Amino acid sequence: MRLGILGGSFDPPHVGHLLAANDACARLTLDQLVFVPAGSQPFKAGQLVATGDQRLAMVRAMVQGDPRYQVSSLEVDRPGLSYTVDTLRHFASEFPAAERFLLLGADVLSTFSQWREPAEVARLARLVVMVRDGAPPEPESAVAGLVSLRIPTRRIDISSSEIRERVRCGQSIRGFVLDEVAALIARDGLYREDARNAPC
Repeated sequence: MRLGILGGSFDPPHVGHLLAANDACARLTLDQLVFVPAGSQPFKAGQLVATGDQRLAMVRAMVQGDPRYQVSSLEVDRPGLSYTVDTLRHFASEFPAAERFLLLGADVLSTFSQWREPAEVARLARLVVMVRDGAPPEPESAVAGLVSLRIPTRRIDISSSEIRERVRCGQSIRGFVLDEVAALIARDGLYREDARNAPC
């Protein structure tokens, strides 16, 4: 079994996430790709963010009906800070015979050496860097030797922060997220109230 693991805040999940996952499945011939929404978001303190359960619901809505994709609540359920190495240990235990691929954006390489037990992360899963078409070459780094593969993925200039800002300002997010995700954002009134009262 070839298992892809894709983590992130997914706040909210958007079509760029889905297209990157699709590209990874095709390039790596994955049997299964698991989305792993992050738990607490300490770096987003003071910002308008969805809860872990809301982000799980949105990711599940985004991938429903596609048998290639699963969604794990592992990091949302885990109390306190959650580390990638612990998540990979879980998947190594659950799928010991699987060939595991940790999917990473090129932007994380600059901080990868600061992760908890980076060498163990690389031992537990093959590190796959998803490089956007047209992106400049990555600078050499101390972790370059840990990367197993680099795969191209299409360039989609959409960010979750842009979507949150559009919702806050009452602008349409049609085409940015799937309709099922937009319905959950509307139902729960996500991203609308801004305590800072920043102008749109």
